[in-house]
Amino acid sequence: MRRRMASGVIATFGLAVATLASPFGSTSAEAQVNGCQDIQKLLTERQSIVQKLAAAQKAKKKMTPQEACSAFSRLANNGEAAIKFATANQDWCQIPPSFIDGIKTDNEKVINFRGQACNAVKQQAAMEKRARQQAQGANPFGGADSITGGAGGGLRVPQGAL
Repeated sequence: MRRRMASGVIATFGLAVATLASPFGSTSAEAQVNGCQDIQKLLTERQSIVQKLAAAQKAKKKMTPQEACSAFSRLANNGEAAIKFATANQDWCQIPPSFIDGIKTDNEKVINFRGQACNAVKQQAAMEKRARQQAQGANPFGGADSITGGAGGGLRVPQGAL
């Protein structure tokens, strides 16, 4: 189920990049001079990130939560930059409103997946921390704290002269 969802996500992002890039596919010299080519740079970067995700999917290489969080964070940041640029330069660069709407919708999905991936990283780190703490607490030769149970817990060793 998860693999099917991930491949659908990558296909959605790939399709979105292809359709979003199409209005700017034939960039005129005028657009290049006046700064409108910056949106093309953002879309090229976005396409590269999506292709890396798709390549990992095709290779059947399961991404770690850290890798997924990082990739979706880069994709979300790219989307935010593209939205900001497209909105600010909509009239000057003749960017269709449907383009901006499409990238906003796409980026909302990316942000959702980034949240899921980054939450998995946090959960994994918390579980590893708990496992380390339990492993240290289970060691009877780990020092005074592990014998006495630490601050306020377990057996107390009498203080003072015996």
